[in-house]
Amino acid sequence: MTTLKTQAGVHKKGTLSLPEVIEKAKEDPDFRRVGAITLFIGVVRGENQNGDTVQKLELEAYEEKAKEVLTNICNDLRKKKGIVDVQIHHFLGEFNVGEDLVYVLVVGDHRKNLFPVLEEAVERYKAEAPIFKKEHVVDKKGKKRVYWTTERET
Repeated sequence: MTTLKTQAGVHKKGTLSLPEVIEKAKEDPDFRRVGAITLFIGVVRGENQNGDTVQKLELEAYEEKAKEVLTNICNDLRKKKGIVDVQIHHFLGEFNVGEDLVYVLVVGDHRKNLFPVLEEAVERYKAEAPIFKKEHVVDKKGKKRVYWTTERET
């Protein structure tokens, strides 16, 4: 694992762990104000919205722009009442069913302030970040298919 240097970005699979993300949040000088940490972990689903069986996913991004977008989302959401930190870390590479794809962490004074921000962070990264996935699936008729999609479509 590598040392976390940013609080938002895209990372090659296997280069960042969940404990590292949480530890980085706890290193913040304002952590003394914190009463809660909320976390969203996006994982590879075994079935897509069409009912096809997912075999694996490949994720790619326009990395420079994705990091910029994720950083801007985090900076924007940190301005909300009671929020101390927001982190969005999306992974790139090849993933099997059940593997982690994204960590979204919101840290703040009280749980009531955190849950709406966590949901907004997830919805915004899905809508705004240029992250693309190639689904490898087997459809209901047993035919293997491979196609590109975006986070916006899932």
